[in-house]
Amino acid sequence: MSDSVSIYPNTPTTDSAAKAADEQTLTAARKQKLEFNKLQKRLRRQVGTAIADFEMITEGDKVMVCLSGGKDSYGMLDVLLGLQKTAPIRFEIVAVNMDQKQPGFPEHVLPEYLEALGVEYHVVEKDTYSIVKELVPEGKTTCGLCSRLRRGTLYSFADEIGATKIALGHHRDDIIETLFLNMFYGGKLKAMPPKLLADNGRNVLIRPMAYCKEKDLAAFAEQRGFPIIPCNLCGSQENLQRQVIKEMLNTWEQSHPGRLETIFSAICNVAPSQLADRNLFDFMALTPGAAADKSTNTIQAIEV
Repeated sequence: MSDSVSIYPNTPTTDSAAKAADEQTLTAARKQKLEFNKLQKRLRRQVGTAIADFEMITEGDKVMVCLSGGKDSYGMLDVLLGLQKTAPIRFEIVAVNMDQKQPGFPEHVLPEYLEALGVEYHVVEKDTYSIVKELVPEGKTTCGLCSRLRRGTLYSFADEIGATKIALGHHRDDIIETLFLNMFYGGKLKAMPPKLLADNGRNVLIRPMAYCKEKDLAAFAEQRGFPIIPCNLCGSQENLQRQVIKEMLNTWEQSHPGRLETIFSAICNVAPSQLADRNLFDFMALTPGAAADKSTNTIQAIEV
């Protein structure tokens, strides 16, 4: 009897199929690692550039990193710790979380995470939750009052520990959204500056992630597996003005890719003489015999 012949001559054996599957898995893992490395380098480069552009951190600074438990602040702390190891200057990092006494807040998550990192940290306890719920009518946005109470507490604590800079986790998309929030709802042309002197005149606020995109930070948080803590006070509110703006911007970006990049570039390239703020530009001094000094946006007479 002749040897039998398989009717499926091109079907791989079980061993070869398993080997092919293993190779595909390995290739996918390598690709994922490569993409993560590129993402991490991009975020570190953008944060480093922002710090340099606005001189956010200088020799000997004690930087208080405000950690909320969200993806953005986790990413900021992670990147700053990485830069601290390679920076040409020495600076301290202190992580600070504010426990606002929201019901169900998992108090153990951040301390366990920060202890595992080996970074100095503090948890400031302040029951702003009760104050917000008492003063803000049901159904109204709580974010404004909550932010003011939180800022005041953090500013005071920064003084207590001798912090010279307060790092906030706002990113590029936050800055753009704030620009439109102020235009649409406040009648003002302002956003979030990367560096700001607080109203009390003592604290300098910095936003190291001013050049970073939210989608990059979301991807970074997922890859790093940060223990995210959702905000049940304001995060659950629907129809927030910021959410409306975010959806509008996302629609623009989908229809016209690169539009958000252009908007952020505009924030960084302001021409006061081309607006209409009389406190910002001396329109009264404009005469046929004068020229505008573009470097200072003031009016200078032409010498003949």
